[in-house]
Amino acid sequence: MASKKAAGSGGKSKVPPRPERDPRKLISFDPETLQALELLGRDSMKDMQDLADEAFRDLLKKHGRPSSLRQALKQSTRQIPANDGVANARRKSR
Repeated sequence: MASKKAAGSGGKSKVPPRPERDPRKLISFDPETLQALELLGRDSMKDMQDLADEAFRDLLKKHGRPSSLRQALKQSTRQIPANDGVANARRKSR
């Protein structure tokens, strides 16, 4: 039983270890904001990473920026006039 505990993360954290290639950033919060975020996390059964992911996805969406490669590719094809549905409709009607 002792070997099982030693192989794990001590039994305290349920978060799987992150791959070393994932970039990390250190962010500081004022005490009131941190307390509010911790309370929100407990109420919504999410950890701080889940809250941060959701917040940054919403921020990117608000500013019209893609949050994934798939969204970036879709957005880039929409910027090309040849891929615009209106232009194709006019071309067919001639």
